[in-house]
Amino acid sequence: MLRLILTGAMLALVHGAALADAYPSRPVRLLVGYAPGGPVDTAARIYADYLGRVIKQPVIVDNRPGASGAIAAGMTMNAKADGYTVYFVASPTMTMTPLVQKSVSFRPAQDFTYVGLITDYTNVLLINKDFPAKNVDELVSYARKHPGEVSYGSAGVGASNHLSAELLAQMTGVKMLHVPYKGNAPAMADVMSGKVTFMFDITGTAVGHINGGKVRALAVTSKERNAALPTVPTLVESGLKKYDLTGWYALIGPPGMPADVTDVLVKAQQAVGHDPAFRDRMSAVGYDLNVAGPAALQARIRKELALWGNVVKTANIEAE
Repeated sequence: MLRLILTGAMLALVHGAALADAYPSRPVRLLVGYAPGGPVDTAARIYADYLGRVIKQPVIVDNRPGASGAIAAGMTMNAKADGYTVYFVASPTMTMTPLVQKSVSFRPAQDFTYVGLITDYTNVLLINKDFPAKNVDELVSYARKHPGEVSYGSAGVGASNHLSAELLAQMTGVKMLHVPYKGNAPAMADVMSGKVTFMFDITGTAVGHINGGKVRALAVTSKERNAALPTVPTLVESGLKKYDLTGWYALIGPPGMPADVTDVLVKAQQAVGHDPAFRDRMSAVGYDLNVAGPAALQARIRKELALWGNVVKTANIEAE
């Protein structure tokens, strides 16, 4: 009898320990590869709030800016594969940065545990409010007739808005001057002042400048019009039939995360993405939710690496 009692007690202890260690049993760290206050950070903090509610643990945003998100990617690769460090990653880090920064050693579609896509985002072509072009065709025509006069700003060599403008130049066959900055804010300031002609910016941060009359919006990069800018045509509508681009945010983790931990995160990410309140908050600032699992995320990474690889090779782009 004593032996049975002791055996039962031991089984209860083991079972209790297993339950106590069930993932997640403590706060989760959510890496963000950009500085606080920017569009990626803002979206990540909204996501962290809702993810924490689903997994019933705090999700703490940890900003690790630098190298267009590659620093945070490296931290993710080297983190313990227990699900307590994950990365809210923006598409340029996975589909552009590895192509232009030769120091990047990770393989975007292979070297992580992939949880899934969270949301798409659209870029918008913004032009100085006093520039004579009223649409994309007029901008291209002006650039063709006035070589060297049309310039565009970006957040740096190889940044999303750099490659977006380079793709525009390649599709239209016109040469425009690239002016790289250390971030979107100084580039936007010079578009407003007229020092540079135009730039691409994420819809969420562009809307305020557009509504304030500081810049004009000529087109969005997505195939369909953006809900936050319903009167702004797409580049497809503007005559560039193959210009259909959206950026995205996704959740990834260190390589080798256990299947049961990954499954918890996949299901939680799906729950967040289908929460009407989360959808409303994200759509209000121009995001289009696109919830998809690991396979879809990896497929999209591979597809966009091929697209941007061609753009980078054609323009011979390489960051320092």
